[in-house]
Amino acid sequence: MTLIRRTNDLFPTLFDDNFGRDLFFNNGFNSFNTAPAVNVKEAADNYEVEMAAPGMNKKDFKIELDNQVLTISYEKEETEKSKEENYSKREFSYSSFQRTFTLPKTVESDKIKATYTDGILRLNIPKKEEAKDKPARLISIN
Repeated sequence: MTLIRRTNDLFPTLFDDNFGRDLFFNNGFNSFNTAPAVNVKEAADNYEVEMAAPGMNKKDFKIELDNQVLTISYEKEETEKSKEENYSKREFSYSSFQRTFTLPKTVESDKIKATYTDGILRLNIPKKEEAKDKPARLISIN
């Protein structure tokens, strides 16, 4: 059984349809609906999920598992203030995305591990023993 991807749009695309996303938000993950690419690999003992998320901080990720639904989300809000002699400037930046996957019942949900290194978020999702591939064996004839 493989992982099933469900898409979740966090915001309507009315703005994008009328004005185009690149008009104001042409800075990578600061776009409203941009979610990073995900690779899902099935091995004999586990599933491996890799998400390309360069330049992000691991403290801003949230990974939840609820009834076999795995949700990976990211949210970061920044405010930059500067005050000069005749004016004040305040800039806001907000980045977020969410990806949701339905896991098969054959995974060890208590043993899922996540790491974030070199801009890649990796999840190791081990399979239960009964779901692992068994090696071929010779059956004798009596």
